[in-house]
Amino acid sequence: MLKVFDLAGRAPREGGETVLGLKDLGTHACYMLYGVIAPGEEPRTLKPGEGHEEIVLVIAGQMRVQGQEVDLVLQPGQAIYLKGEQTLAATAAGPLEVRYVAAGGHTPGAEHHH
Repeated sequence: MLKVFDLAGRAPREGGETVLGLKDLGTHACYMLYGVIAPGEEPRTLKPGEGHEEIVLVIAGQMRVQGQEVDLVLQPGQAIYLKGEQTLAATAAGPLEVRYVAAGGHTPGAEHHH
């Protein structure tokens, strides 16, 4: 049976970001985050963590990402790739909230860490 996950409904109840992963799927193979960042909200940390990789896709709004040697604004439909401890701070760059998804999984051959 196909199950529908209401990530847009869950994100506000979970501090602006929710994870669809082990708890819902019963597997460590992959996970997906859904997040919303309001204009003026404190920066959201984007960081896959050791042994993980993520592709972050902006769905709506403009997302500013800043980190070591990085300062750019992503438009809807643009994505970035992060690996391991690579860390960026994300904020809403315009007057609209940012909606994004991050699809992740485990780095091949890496130890699993949470």
